[in-house]
Amino acid sequence: MNKDQGKRGWVKDCFTRRIFRVMICIVVLCFSIGYFWSTSNHTWQHTPVKTFSTMSPNTQDPDDFHNINLPTNRTYLLENLLEIELPRMIYAKPQVLKPPRNDVLMMTPWFAPIVWEGTYNLEILNEQFKQRNVTVGLIIFAIKKYVVFLKNLLETAETYFMVGYKVNYYIFTDRPQEVPKVELKEGRNVVVLQIQNYSRWQEIVLRRMEMIHNFSQKQFINEVDYLVSVDIDMRFNDQVGVEILSDLFGTLHPGFYGSERQSFTYERRPASQAYVPHDEGDFYYAAAFFGGTVKEVYKLTKKCHEAIMVDKDNGIEAIWQEESHLNKYFIYHKPTKILSPEYVWDDNMGKPQILRKRRFLAVPKNHAAIRNK
Repeated sequence: MNKDQGKRGWVKDCFTRRIFRVMICIVVLCFSIGYFWSTSNHTWQHTPVKTFSTMSPNTQDPDDFHNINLPTNRTYLLENLLEIELPRMIYAKPQVLKPPRNDVLMMTPWFAPIVWEGTYNLEILNEQFKQRNVTVGLIIFAIKKYVVFLKNLLETAETYFMVGYKVNYYIFTDRPQEVPKVELKEGRNVVVLQIQNYSRWQEIVLRRMEMIHNFSQKQFINEVDYLVSVDIDMRFNDQVGVEILSDLFGTLHPGFYGSERQSFTYERRPASQAYVPHDEGDFYYAAAFFGGTVKEVYKLTKKCHEAIMVDKDNGIEAIWQEESHLNKYFIYHKPTKILSPEYVWDDNMGKPQILRKRRFLAVPKNHAAIRNK
């Protein structure tokens, strides 16, 4: 090999190596540009998005509860919608010009139905809710000697409350050893949640919002679809089913359902977080029976608890404790369904004709013998 041939070979090798290096650089550059473009302009393709299931919270990650208002993968939600298809059913045709009842208000100005006997078809509702496979949590506070009412409440609930559905009875109590053994139907469970006692019964009442809020966040969201909070010194007297279920519902107080707003016992002191002016308010609601989806009950109890704590720091206690804060909340966060006084009644008030059923009744008791003991 002469010098010219060797030189040409060396040049050829250098040129080949340079071409190879240039090609590698081009490939790397193209890959970098593509990656930068995709991550900057189409982040949703690469970043996992937590989604809040509209079907049931039973299989949901607890951390998702804090992200329920974040954007979701809407395509995923659409593709996983639950189809509700009613079977062939025989029932009377609804009459547009003949309302089922004309003696009571059946709809609020914000189009929330008011539930009275004779205004709905439970057979249709059952078909809808059973296909959704809902589970309902019934919240009961059995503090101090009030635990004596628990057996009667649970036994009547097994007869009348959400018959045919899965139910968790959440018993908040400072006396877990006194929770009675009650025979339960399949799919229904008693869940005992031991909590702290307080010296004043008013303090116990005020703390209920805090406890519901805390357990909604860490437990209820993973176990049930709806929550119903009731007073313990009551008993079920007739059917209470899925007709009550909605995103957020309250119950008309039996003492004020026919009253004008000026006579409602709202908190009237401006210094309180529960303050309601005399020219505001729709109805007066009973704290003895309210509920909704876990998400909405969480928001309600969180807001009320925070307001209660502000009042406490300012040395104020609302006139009717948590019921005052509940009523304030419902003025500015309208319930999506309202239950008639059928769902909270006291027979000492008589039996008016509009009350075709008395579904949830106060139990006669001596308050002085039970409170603070």
